[in-house]
Amino acid sequence: MAEFMELEAQDGVRMTWNVVPGTKEEAGNCVVPVSAIYTPIKPFPNMLVLPYAPLRCRNCSSVLNPFCVMDFAAKIWICPFCFHRSHFPAHYASVSEENLPAELFPQYTTIEYKSPREAACLQSVFMFVIDTSIIEEEMAFLKSALSQVIGLFPDNSLVGLITFGTLVHLHEIGFSTAPKTYVFKGSKDVSKGQLLEQMGFFLNKPKPLTGVRDGLSSESIARFLLPASECEFAINSVLEELQKDPWPIPADQRASRSTGTALSVAASLLGACFPGSGARIMAFLGGPSTEGPGAIVSKNLSEPIRSHKDMDKDSAPHYHKAIKFYETLAKQLVHQGHVLDLFACAVDQVGVAELKVVVERTGGFVVLAESFGHSVFKDTLRRVFQSGDKGLGLSSNGILEVNCSKDLKVQGVLGPCASLEKRSPLCSDTIIGQGNTSAWKMCGLDQATSLCLVFDIVRKDIPDATVHYQHSSGEMRLRVTTLSRRWVAGPGSIQDLISGFDQDAAAAAMARLVSFKMEIEAEFDPIRWLDKALIHICSRFGDYQKDTPSSFSLSPRFSIFPQFMFHLRRSQFVQVFNNSPDETAYFRMILNRENVANSVVMIQPSLVSYSFQSVPEPALLDVTAIAADRILLLDSYFTVVIFHGSTIAQWRKAGYHDQPEHQAFAQLLQAPRDDADAIIKERFPVPRLVICDQHGSQVSSC
Repeated sequence: MAEFMELEAQDGVRMTWNVVPGTKEEAGNCVVPVSAIYTPIKPFPNMLVLPYAPLRCRNCSSVLNPFCVMDFAAKIWICPFCFHRSHFPAHYASVSEENLPAELFPQYTTIEYKSPREAACLQSVFMFVIDTSIIEEEMAFLKSALSQVIGLFPDNSLVGLITFGTLVHLHEIGFSTAPKTYVFKGSKDVSKGQLLEQMGFFLNKPKPLTGVRDGLSSESIARFLLPASECEFAINSVLEELQKDPWPIPADQRASRSTGTALSVAASLLGACFPGSGARIMAFLGGPSTEGPGAIVSKNLSEPIRSHKDMDKDSAPHYHKAIKFYETLAKQLVHQGHVLDLFACAVDQVGVAELKVVVERTGGFVVLAESFGHSVFKDTLRRVFQSGDKGLGLSSNGILEVNCSKDLKVQGVLGPCASLEKRSPLCSDTIIGQGNTSAWKMCGLDQATSLCLVFDIVRKDIPDATVHYQHSSGEMRLRVTTLSRRWVAGPGSIQDLISGFDQDAAAAAMARLVSFKMEIEAEFDPIRWLDKALIHICSRFGDYQKDTPSSFSLSPRFSIFPQFMFHLRRSQFVQVFNNSPDETAYFRMILNRENVANSVVMIQPSLVSYSFQSVPEPALLDVTAIAADRILLLDSYFTVVIFHGSTIAQWRKAGYHDQPEHQAFAQLLQAPRDDADAIIKERFPVPRLVICDQHGSQVSSC
């Protein structure tokens, strides 16, 4: 396990099989697909950034890397992917065995390039889309949270504002004399052309057919998107006067909410003003869409919001129409290079299941909470705009390209990205996730965003990945990661395969795969599929004597994998009972963007025990872990629970921890709280904190 974590620390990659099965048949017998969970812009303390463009193979476009074969005398390098021989250019004339360029050093299998030609810094843009069809209390919470983050906007960013309820209001915050808005009917979709015409961008001049920013001047753009340094007063003024949607709501109807039209207006405006820049639409939703395109339910309260059972029976009348609308919106945003972030705060469903396609394909965030006053929402929103070491390192417009040696093909990617439909001989006939391509677009990504690449074995592999992206500083960068793994084949290869099996990465890959299959295969039985996979793995890699169950044993490399499968088949990713479609979509979206360590916590929560008798130690996920004189810390990723045994709770209520002679007890109480705070500080979205006592209800939840 330690060696796999060292490889991840060097390249940001965890592979399910670090010794690769050598044939397609061998790979099929291994059950768990050969896959890599890759964190494209994972920060490394010693990351080398070279101030020049990379040297590429003229045949396959792979980048010069430590696995290339060198002929220093002839000044030639041989590509390890296509074996094409290329001459070094003039500025590499001094290259020799003693004078290697940095990209050939064996420790720099992952390296970044910053080309001087692409040094221009692009602005980041934030378009806030705010739901006003919510109760006054929620409106006050939302306004307070937004007011607190206005001062955290990056200096070089631009900010715009749209509010919506029955109607959609586009605020002209650059008009300082008086508040001014453009109003759109919520029941109608608004095209980009209609938007530009209605806002009078071309009143005094002919509308251009094509051109950068559709021919808009900086003065026109500044009407709706102001620099962060200038917009604070204007935004605060609008927020102070912002009221609940004034349209009356009959007692037997839901509030009128035109979510789809508001998002469409935001996408069209950003597409006209800043195509190709790092723009984010941040939508704050407090209920289901009931009006116009993208509606998930009618206004009539007698019609319930769709459930999993309705979707299974194909009796959700609005679902497919909403999905079709949001798929079109996703294509538009991907083409523009823009991101949709979703903050859904309501007791009821808001349509996360329908919006999933847009958020995932654009690489946006999703946050699900009960209220805009909940710390899960407030703390997560604040984290988005934090800078420095504690920031997320928000980057944009990433393009991931994968190249492999001729004996490996790419089935697809499971994660927050969109296919660029770059078909090549590297594409496998079997498609998983975003497949049938060797390049993907990530409109938004951060330092923790992780993708699962699934491979198809033809024979051997040296995968190479390049990521071209807009860094959080605004610079355009290219990161290159080159991997080499040993491959084995034949009857004597089982021990080698076992030695290279990463059971944590395998559990994370299987969780993404089973979630994907549940969404696209109508009659898919996830429990049966997982059980069969586990049986096949145990029969292939376990040691046993036939008809003697007690003789069965697994190598330590596989010993925890059955446990992971046990928890996965009972997890919220597989079991949809007691979860709404929105909750299921939320859990799967977070799983699909997280790294191996966090994915494993989602599958199998961690439990740590604190007591006077020992230092903090892991405990079994079992009722036997509960004791009167123990404190338990449960981390299920989405929720962190501190559980006090009955005796500990009585002592705390008696105030013993405040007495000088009981410092040891005070330290025991504080230890799990400190560990919980450390978990919460590292995680995004921020998890819910629950503090409770044995035989009692939740004392507090934060």
